[in-house]
Amino acid sequence: MTINALVVDDSSFQRTIVKETLSSWMNVIGTAENGIEAVEQYEFHKPDLVTMDIMMPEMNGIKALRVIKEISPNAVVVMVTSVSQKEKMRKAARHGADGYVTKPFDSKDLIDEIENAHEVGVR
Repeated sequence: MTINALVVDDSSFQRTIVKETLSSWMNVIGTAENGIEAVEQYEFHKPDLVTMDIMMPEMNGIKALRVIKEISPNAVVVMVTSVSQKEKMRKAARHGADGYVTKPFDSKDLIDEIENAHEVGVR
């Protein structure tokens, strides 16, 4: 089964890194640079997986996570965020994040976390 992913980060550089990391393993069907775009892209594409930054303009990743989980409680969302945002990461976990990876990340760590979260999210 091919996994369809949505990559969300306000940094074009980070979106490219995550997209390139995932592209050899799954189908990246869209990208977004803020939480509003993330929700719109999620509703349009209905991806199997979302990678989401926390700190973004217009709508942050925690708010976008909450909206996506309201739309689809079984959505699999892995947060990809900075080490300095540990409290925000705890908040994201309370709102249903299925996993997280800290930036800068090792490609293997990202893939391992996504595999773990995807298995948990599709039960």
